Amino acid sequence: MSIQPFSDLPALAQHLRDELMNKKFILLYAYNGIGKTRLSTAFKNLGKDVADEDKRDTLYFNAFTEDLFTWDNDLDNDSERVLRLNSQSRFFAGLEELEMDTRIRPLLSRYVDFDFRINTDRWEVSFSREVSDGDGHRIEDGIKISRGEENIFIWCFFLAIVQLTLDDDGNGPYNWVRYIYIDDPISSLDDQNAVAVATHLARLLKNPESKLKTVISTHHALFFNVLYNEIKRKKNRRDRFFLACDRVSNEYTLRDTGETPFFHHVAALAGLYEAEQSGELYTHHFNMLRAILEKTASFHGYDNFSACIRQGDDDVEDVLHTRLINILNHGNYSLYEPREMLAENKEHFRRILHDFINHYPFNRELFPNR
Repeated sequence: MSIQPFSDLPALAQHLRDELMNKKFILLYAYNGIGKTRLSTAFKNLGKDVADEDKRDTLYFNAFTEDLFTWDNDLDNDSERVLRLNSQSRFFAGLEELEMDTRIRPLLSRYVDFDFRINTDRWEVSFSREVSDGDGHRIEDGIKISRGEENIFIWCFFLAIVQLTLDDDGNGPYNWVRYIYIDDPISSLDDQNAVAVATHLARLLKNPESKLKTVISTHHALFFNVLYNEIKRKKNRRDRFFLACDRVSNEYTLRDTGETPFFHHVAALAGLYEAEQSGELYTHHFNMLRAILEKTASFHGYDNFSACIRQGDDDVEDVLHTRLINILNHGNYSLYEPREMLAENKEHFRRILHDFINHYPFNRELFPNR
């Protein structure tokens, strides 16, 4: 698997734009804290015209998109709760004339049971739900929806705009869009909805008549894998990558995830092996190792990750290594302030890691020099 290094996020963003000259999609998987949202912003900024702030080319969904929607909880009367829209944003360019209610509602009904009304004069959204009331039902207005439901509503709002963009004949309010950048749209969804969102998104974006180019980044392994399988790539075309950042050099890297579905714990294990081989082992690597051990233990039906640590005849090493991992995982070691392991701890780490890799039948190509 080839690895491409980049000095900073603007350089990586430019690389993505260059790649999209010959591709329609790029999928990125990255852990939280790597810089996915900042990368989406860097990508968007490259499409702006410094001389004309109205000229841009990227419709994006990220944490900033969600910030365009803010709650007014009516603290005085506690009855008229509404979600306010930022009227200054071009994100809502077609709100008044394009009947967004009717475009959003069919999308939203896939996931939730509440209804909504958009007031284009006051730039606000109110929500309602049918509830049981004795022998019948009634409509309860002005409800406050949950955070997950709010995220789904915002996501469907975005999808409705994407649909408008795909259908644009060059004269609509979104005729400026050339790229769509989607960053972590499902942070609050369960696995069932994650699959549904990924499947629907892939089918929407695979419109063969569309010339739009799309980048999607996520930390959700299931969401990534579903998109991977839904958006079929051409042979030998690399468009699905694992994004990482070296906390020491601050260099970003893209690694092709290969022809098989990608699982983040496998990539993390390969990353730990590379760190061990280089000798650059830091205390937060114990956190990563424990996470892998816990996932493996859960998969095999064990109650504790210690079951995945090789046990000797006298069981001494098992107890020692389990305690060591527990201690170093509760020592307030930060991923953002890396501290190098002590030499003794490096040896313990190597033994645990190598025993784990040797015990379970991982693909040996992931671990060269073994």
